[in-house]
Amino acid sequence: MSELNAAPVTVIGLGPMGRALAAAFLNAGRPTTVWNRTPGKDRDLIGRGAVRAESPEAAVAASPLIVVCVLDYDAVDAIVRRGPVTGALKGRTVVNLTADTPDRARATAAWAAEHGIGYLDGAIMTPTPTIGTPGSVLLYSGPEGLYQEHRPTLEALGGTQTHLGEDIGRAAAYDIALLDIFWTAMAGYAHALAVARAEGITAQELAPFAGGIATILPPLFQESAADVDKGNYVDEINPITSAASSMAHIVHLSEAHGIDASVMRAAEGLARRVIGLGHGTDGPLRITELLNPR
Repeated sequence: MSELNAAPVTVIGLGPMGRALAAAFLNAGRPTTVWNRTPGKDRDLIGRGAVRAESPEAAVAASPLIVVCVLDYDAVDAIVRRGPVTGALKGRTVVNLTADTPDRARATAAWAAEHGIGYLDGAIMTPTPTIGTPGSVLLYSGPEGLYQEHRPTLEALGGTQTHLGEDIGRAAAYDIALLDIFWTAMAGYAHALAVARAEGITAQELAPFAGGIATILPPLFQESAADVDKGNYVDEINPITSAASSMAHIVHLSEAHGIDASVMRAAEGLARRVIGLGHGTDGPLRITELLNPR
């Protein structure tokens, strides 16, 4: 292994995702130092060759690249924005894979710049078991040169690695938007299971057909993207008037069974507002303009 390929890395934060990140670096032959606020989560990693740091300042001093993956930026601040740790970070690079908002990413980048710390923000868009495999998807934003410098180390995390640009908040913005899709979809699925159960349909009976519905979405995302960017929402196949009618049926059946339909009522309300503004022949994505009138 070349000296470049042997570049050490430190992982701070050993929740399930942090442990997966550290394991991927170890699997790639990277000298890996780990630290976690709660002791005991590093036993398996130590058994595989990781080095346990006794303090966060020792952890960051051990490597030129420090990967942080904790609950949120409050946790990040509590760890790194302390005199000894901040001092030890000077001249090193932090890759922050902690989920939070774009404004928090920008504020952290400004703090890092003030203290001579290289900073890249990132987002992990796939589940823990994918880390280190071809199925992982990681997004990064920040200085291009800094990303390229550490890319050989980051590639140990596997899959698709994408640098989104110099705006440090861009990875977090992608993260928020993509998780918006995921969590609203999961909330919708949970609601669908409740409605199905009320009608005597089990989750296992519904699941194959739910999967079929899910396969409809990716092509729609791709096909509609250019039109949305142009502000063209005409949809002769699925006008929003038809969507609103379908939503009303869901609300009616849900409430007939005593099931909370507030999420679908909100969606129907947005659709009705679009129709009221004279856009009834447009598709459901016209709601985008209603939510963000720019």
